[in-house]
Amino acid sequence: MRWLALVLLCLPGSVWALCSAVPTTPASFGSVSSIAVRTASQPSSTLNAGLRCTGSLLSLLTTNDHFYAKITSTQSGLLGPKGDVIGYTLYANNSTNYPITRGVDFDFARNGIIDALGLLGSVVPKTAPIYLGTIVGSNVAAGLYTETLSIAWTWDYCAGIGALGACLGRDTSSGNTTLTVNMTVSNDCTITAPNIAFGSAPVVSGFAAVTGQTINLACTKDSAYTVGLSDGQNPVSAGGRRRMISGSNYLAYDIFKGSGTTRWGSVGAARRAGTDAEVNPGNGQGTGSQIFNYNAKIYTDQTTPPAGTYLDNVVLDVGF
Repeated sequence: MRWLALVLLCLPGSVWALCSAVPTTPASFGSVSSIAVRTASQPSSTLNAGLRCTGSLLSLLTTNDHFYAKITSTQSGLLGPKGDVIGYTLYANNSTNYPITRGVDFDFARNGIIDALGLLGSVVPKTAPIYLGTIVGSNVAAGLYTETLSIAWTWDYCAGIGALGACLGRDTSSGNTTLTVNMTVSNDCTITAPNIAFGSAPVVSGFAAVTGQTINLACTKDSAYTVGLSDGQNPVSAGGRRRMISGSNYLAYDIFKGSGTTRWGSVGAARRAGTDAEVNPGNGQGTGSQIFNYNAKIYTDQTTPPAGTYLDNVVLDVGF
């Protein structure tokens, strides 16, 4: 009886890689103030954009190898509770060199992106990330902003390489997944509040009232807010007269709403609402300033204190 010996040769370096579409990990910008959203690009990313590969190919072989991602959505950006939209750009890596255009196939194999990610260079499954950056200039209301992206992945590449570099087979497939993107926009304001200077006088009756100065606020679009001024560091009592101090001596003064005699304070009705602004009254406008007039006076019914430089610090707070 004759036997035929079959020799099975396992060539060194013969390896396979396989890819699949998998559920994504959401991308979140976190909580960002409306001012930061409007004035600076905010970054985010997901390390899992729905393409997962495993294997140990060192690199893509030919120019025909590709990993296409087509990203679409029914929205044009992150949509908020009042219909405002925050635009953002998608990128294939953690720089702005490879922007992804919505509705157009982007090849992650281009310029070695897949190689750089190591998706085909490890026996441990790895996923393709996507990076995001908001577009500066969005003037939006506070709230939760979301968008769901549809990602269609299509790939075709040599999945196994023989010892002599020959392609042993191709992995050609496709898959669809969705990616949720979100951001929480918080209320914020920019505040312009000049110091109050009464100048100098020999007696309390010689101090002129400070008029013509304003406090300017640019608060989050559509935000309802109130503005309060604290009693300073040396009040007579809570809600009483404010006082400047020099050594152990005091000089009583106060700050009043508009051009009137109603004290501007920090509690309840003593505060001022956005609707009470002299210029652009109402809720916050985001980019537009709302202006609050005030006047300040030294009380003339007090005894003139010793000469000196009298100071106080008043805290302005905005409540939403």
